[in-house]
Amino acid sequence: MARCDVCGNEYDKAFRVTLADGNNGTYDSFECAIHALAPTCDHCGCRIIGHGAESDGRFFCCAHCASHAGVDGIEDRA
Repeated sequence: MARCDVCGNEYDKAFRVTLADGNNGTYDSFECAIHALAPTCDHCGCRIIGHGAESDGRFFCCAHCASHAGVDGIEDRA
């Protein structure tokens, strides 16, 4: 059994994620993988699970947060 890098749970169905830069991690759930790997919104701090938006190296979960952070030109699809 493998041990989750986030919560420490030993689980027979744990999985390993390898990133393009060669770093990797072992997780017992997508929840733990998201906690470890997903970027956070520069405005509200939530984990960005979908595409999100990026401006000048800053990540946002949506156009609303980007706008509140002073970024122009990002629009959510309506």
